[in-house]
Amino acid sequence: MKISNPKTILSFFIISFPFSAFSWNIETVTTAPLGKIITIGGTVIPFKKVQLLAQMPGRVEFISNQEGESIKNKSVLIVIDDDDLLAKRAQAIASLKAAEANYSNAIELYNHELYYPRTDDTNSMSGMGMPSLFDKFFTRRFSRGMGYGDYRADRFMDLNNQETNRSKAWAAIQKSRFAIEELNAKLKDTRSFAPFDGVITKKMVEIGDTIQPGMPMMEIAQTKFLRIEAQIPARLVPNLKRGSFVDAKLDVGDTFVKARVAQIYPIADILRHTVTVKFDLPKGVPGGPGMYAEVFIKDTLQSIKKSVPIISADSLIYRGSLPYVFVINNNEKIQLRIVRAGKKIGNNKVAILSGLVQGERVVTNPPLNLRSGILIDDIKDKQSTNNNQKNKK
Repeated sequence: MKISNPKTILSFFIISFPFSAFSWNIETVTTAPLGKIITIGGTVIPFKKVQLLAQMPGRVEFISNQEGESIKNKSVLIVIDDDDLLAKRAQAIASLKAAEANYSNAIELYNHELYYPRTDDTNSMSGMGMPSLFDKFFTRRFSRGMGYGDYRADRFMDLNNQETNRSKAWAAIQKSRFAIEELNAKLKDTRSFAPFDGVITKKMVEIGDTIQPGMPMMEIAQTKFLRIEAQIPARLVPNLKRGSFVDAKLDVGDTFVKARVAQIYPIADILRHTVTVKFDLPKGVPGGPGMYAEVFIKDTLQSIKKSVPIISADSLIYRGSLPYVFVINNNEKIQLRIVRAGKKIGNNKVAILSGLVQGERVVTNPPLNLRSGILIDDIKDKQSTNNNQKNKK
């Protein structure tokens, strides 16, 4: 069917899509005093974010998950080949066993010297042992006075030598044990573990890649809780306190939420003169890390309050990420107009920063098939007719 008359087109549109099924209404724009509000753009970040770096050189043998997959705390994420370290560890264990054997022998030699001193050995002589006994009980005891050395000094030196050998053998055992512990630590560094429950956000290596210490391998984040990170002008920071709440708007459907001040950095950026502030978001908010967000901060230094247009939140519709309202112009026609929405006031009111003035009329709860150019009187007449037909039935 071909329709050329504009009035016929408008009538066809109204008849085909009845508006009585919708609870739309007309609202007059009012104003309310509002303090100076500064809108600061920020970025949604995860509550925690960790980048795993390679601690040992080698070849990647195993990767547990892909990007976007959940991981559990202490689960193995990446494994690097450890054949060389295992061989060195086997050598260290063999060295430890040899050191333990040397230490056992050193103890036996020390005990032998303690109970059977070398200084008492007279190198067995003939004569039915009489010369040996004489040397043992007389000559050795009086050797110092006779110019043949000092028996006690020789005795002390022999014991000290055996004690030194025993200490060296014990030190060799300790050295081998510490070498094994060092290799165990290196073997542990060939496996990267998840430090918390989270999600893999980025993977920088693949199985078979050769890596070196310090090379980034994977990024993980805890996305169960989200935050907004924003650069706040230094003059506004005194208005914020840890634990206080500010209004925030997320880029997903322009969702308005309350964000809690979680962290305020102590030093401002020397170039931009801004301070990094993190805001905790409520659990379960739409979107995820990386999306755009805005926080609204009062400028208490501005003592003069200005009046801004106020409309019902039900009047806003979104085309993409931009808010629109249906305005009734002076010719009583519907007009679609883009506006800039501000903070939420009360339960169902929104401040309009630009796009509306006091006294204009807007449509609340607009139906999905409402379009620009329709006369508001035609809609009212059509709705009245539909209501009368329902009453007769």
